Amino acid sequence: MNLSSLKTPLTAVAVAAVALTLVACGKKGGDDAQVIKIGHVGPTSGAIAHLGKDNENGAKMAIEELNAAGIKIGDKAVKFELLAEDDAADPKQGTAAAQKLVDAKVQGVIGHLNSGTTIPASQLYNAAGIPQISPSATNPKYTRQGYAGAFRVVADDVHLGGTLGKYAVETLKGKNIAVIDDRTAYGQGVAEEFEKAVKAAGGNLVGHEFTTDKASDFNSILTTLKGKKPDVVFFGGMDAVAGPMLKQMKQLGINAKFMGGDGICTSELAKLAAEGMSDENVFCAEAGGVEGEQKAGMDKFRADFKAKFNADVQVYAPYVYDAVKVMAQAMVTAGSSDPAKYLPALKAINYKGVTGNIAFDEKGDIKNGALTLYTYKGGKREQIAVVR
Repeated sequence: MNLSSLKTPLTAVAVAAVALTLVACGKKGGDDAQVIKIGHVGPTSGAIAHLGKDNENGAKMAIEELNAAGIKIGDKAVKFELLAEDDAADPKQGTAAAQKLVDAKVQGVIGHLNSGTTIPASQLYNAAGIPQISPSATNPKYTRQGYAGAFRVVADDVHLGGTLGKYAVETLKGKNIAVIDDRTAYGQGVAEEFEKAVKAAGGNLVGHEFTTDKASDFNSILTTLKGKKPDVVFFGGMDAVAGPMLKQMKQLGINAKFMGGDGICTSELAKLAAEGMSDENVFCAEAGGVEGEQKAGMDKFRADFKAKFNADVQVYAPYVYDAVKVMAQAMVTAGSSDPAKYLPALKAINYKGVTGNIAFDEKGDIKNGALTLYTYKGGKREQIAVVR
């Protein structure tokens, strides 16, 4: 209908009424669905943007599938909306992003990627009563603050660093073990747990040096460590720093095995390290993992992700994907998207995801969390073992 073609002039009120009728007639049934806003935060800019985008894509995939499935909560049709924010792996930007989500009145948050942004942001979510599931923050402090709504779907640094420290001594037979960390909440935390495990296994620590998550020149600290003749060097930090560090180790003639946690355990590391990486010289652990019959589900996820985004999974996209689905399942179980009402269902969840079975302990940590140990051959990650 063209309003200007009417022969009899309409009053302003009548015009408005006709316009509203037209809008209503043009609506699809799904447009009346209740909108549920889920926040996601990760570093989609900066040196580890490839990891943040990986996580964000995992969230997008879950949201699209939930909407396609026609989920109902409390017998009401719902539509999930993703509010994605960039924290650039910076604590200040992380809290700013968290405040934006709080102000937007999201019903839940998946994130952040880094422990250094997750922990300060969790204070804001807790104050607002918004449940938060981190898919990748491993610093133990996150779930030990006493916040009722703080959860994670991966094992923490006690398990991660501890397993790697024991592996360095007992399997790699490290005699002189050196440590470097980037002073972030994640890097420092995993390095400290690694050191504890090395000592407990009877290993010999010959030095601990420090860098930052923005550094690119490591010649000074590596020269210091070279004089101590390490046969294993552990780095607590991310792949964007580990890659150049490996190159400079090779240039200096340091032939030690290189180890790290999930921050370096990415598909991108081989590209970042280039000629600095040789076969079975780098060992790392991902805070998660599946085995046996569960591998088929993970393999399908990776194939679907590749087809959708034309990119390989870096590390934690499947954990983000599962975290979104877990939060949605808690809402369905509770019959409400009100955080106060679905939180008890989230605490009691028992969900079979692509990353394995998800259930939380009293702190909000995943029960019986797995780790996957990897090395690199031919520039690609190769799984060694899944341990619990």
